Amino acid sequence: MASTNNIKTMQKLLKLMLDGEALSTEQMGKVLGLTKEELDAQLKELTDKGILLGWRPVINADVQRSKVHAAIELRIAPEREDGYDKLAQRVSKFDEVDSCYLMSGAYDLLLFVKADSLRDVASFVYEKLATIKGVNSTATHFFLKTYKTQGYLVNREVPNDDRLLYSP
Repeated sequence: MASTNNIKTMQKLLKLMLDGEALSTEQMGKVLGLTKEELDAQLKELTDKGILLGWRPVINADVQRSKVHAAIELRIAPEREDGYDKLAQRVSKFDEVDSCYLMSGAYDLLLFVKADSLRDVASFVYEKLATIKGVNSTATHFFLKTYKTQGYLVNREVPNDDRLLYSP
């Protein structure tokens, strides 16, 4: 069982990773007052506990033009014993699915998907998702332009404050 001091250190480490700029593990150790070995042990423990699932850079989607990004809403029927979980786990296993969330509202699941083309997203929906027993309906929304992702502004240019002149 982790000590209170160890838990506080883990919380600080996670906050530093989430809120801070990209730091090496050596730099994180210095900020937190930990040796490299202590920091490595903390990271391993966070990984072993399933808290830290991976390290992921924030990519500007406008630079990665070869991929099409879409949000797909699914209305599904919950199963008797498993509710939404079994179907959500099944849908999450598709390579096209980047993220899957249970949500409230008109739809039950929200998927974020990536594919090589609009046609690939469409065929994913009508060949794979819509054919699953328990999927009642889908709604697909394609991302046209990204302004902010994972807390980062994508376009850092200062907007031009010039206004168009209108005349009657």
